[in-house]
Amino acid sequence: MNSYVGGVLLRSARLVGTPGEPVDLLVEDGIITAAGQGLEPGAARTVDLGGRWVSPGLWDSHVHMGQWALMRQRLDLSSATSAAGAAALVAGRLRSTPPAAGQPLIGYGFQDGLWPDAPTQEPLDAVGADVPVVLVSKDLHAAWLNTRALALHGHADHPTGLLREQAAFDVNARISSVPDEHLDGWVGEAVDAAAARGVVGIVDLEMTLSLDRWAHRVAGGIRGMRVRAGVYPHDLDAVIARGLRTGDVIGGTEGLVTMGPFKIITDGSLNTRTAYCHAPYPGLDDAPEGRGICTVDRGRLIDYLRRASTAGLVPAVHAIGDAANTLALDAFEEVGCGGSIEHAQLVDEADFGRFARLGITASVQPEHAMDDRDVADRYWPGRTHRAFAFGSLVEAGAEVRLGSDAPVAQLDPWVSMAAAVSRARDGRSPWHPEQRVLASVALAASTDGRTMLRPGSVADLVVTELDPLRADDHQLRNFAVSATMLGGRWTHSTLDEDATVQG
Repeated sequence: MNSYVGGVLLRSARLVGTPGEPVDLLVEDGIITAAGQGLEPGAARTVDLGGRWVSPGLWDSHVHMGQWALMRQRLDLSSATSAAGAAALVAGRLRSTPPAAGQPLIGYGFQDGLWPDAPTQEPLDAVGADVPVVLVSKDLHAAWLNTRALALHGHADHPTGLLREQAAFDVNARISSVPDEHLDGWVGEAVDAAAARGVVGIVDLEMTLSLDRWAHRVAGGIRGMRVRAGVYPHDLDAVIARGLRTGDVIGGTEGLVTMGPFKIITDGSLNTRTAYCHAPYPGLDDAPEGRGICTVDRGRLIDYLRRASTAGLVPAVHAIGDAANTLALDAFEEVGCGGSIEHAQLVDEADFGRFARLGITASVQPEHAMDDRDVADRYWPGRTHRAFAFGSLVEAGAEVRLGSDAPVAQLDPWVSMAAAVSRARDGRSPWHPEQRVLASVALAASTDGRTMLRPGSVADLVVTELDPLRADDHQLRNFAVSATMLGGRWTHSTLDEDATVQG
């Protein structure tokens, strides 16, 4: 969208979190160079914001961008409340829009934790035995296949058709392998949609190395956000060989793409009952994996953190269960490096203070608490006072960042903020309201830690009709974004510039 030669003067902007009358912001070469009342535009064009609210642009600290783009093309299973119901949705899609001959039907978003019937291949075979059917769970940690798809993906002898963890990841990687031009087009649409919600940047934690793909996308015109692209253990050696450190700008990307964190997964998820916990899941006291799954032992985790941090890569450790969080914090303490814990959904009481003491960021996804509150009540009974415990993390002094884990939740930071501030959704009473955080905390955790705009600030900002610090849950979930600016250029705007721009 528009990039102004000579800059732009944003007239009559109300700065979120700053008392007083509206001010003018002068933006030149992608930087806010002056702020005050009655600024002269000089060579800059003037856009009158009419007293709209302006805050730093929004970041989503945990996204799987390729998966989010793909999910937007797949059969939505989020409404299914049973295996039979999911199979009925599959049947409906096969009748209305069947895939091309030989192609799979792919669905996304089922949550079977509270289903009355188990997902097996039989109900899927009954509605589509001749078509490979692959259904990916909302948390990405499970994949449900019919008999035809099981055979195609090397699991012909699987007893149920419900694959978990690495087996599910492998299948998802295969079905996600689409021509670059298709995926890049879908990613471009997703970037535009995110910009329309005020997003200026994401931490992209796709499981395949996406640095060069993002460089290609920028060269192809996808320039709507900043991207910090992560790396997983299987690509760690390649990134180290290239001499890349977290924060390094990737050449040819106009500064939009940088090396992100080193991501490693230590456990599973709550919905698949594979999150690694100190206590067993109800009814699984004597089961081999009754406390969930630890996917990397302490020694290997320490080795990975040491190797990555020594090479200049900041670790981001996936830990959902309380035992996984303890393991991750122990490893960070042993290595003596900083980093983040991704998710931190269930935290032992003794571990909250360790986040701040060790300098470990809690990268959390508040909307998961709304999605999983009933599942948590069932599978973490007596422990939910320390589940999705954002208030306890903030009170303990931890640095907190908010994200979506898209496609697990929608890429919309206003939704994440709403869940963090209200702990409620769909007219239900707040779930553990003691874990709510202030709106100012949620906003700062959604703007990469930037709390205000001032001269010298990068001109990444969002313009809104309402003050986000005074909006209620419903307003935040449906928040009106008037414009989004990235480095001094609009990536989204509904402003009537013909009426407000002066020469």
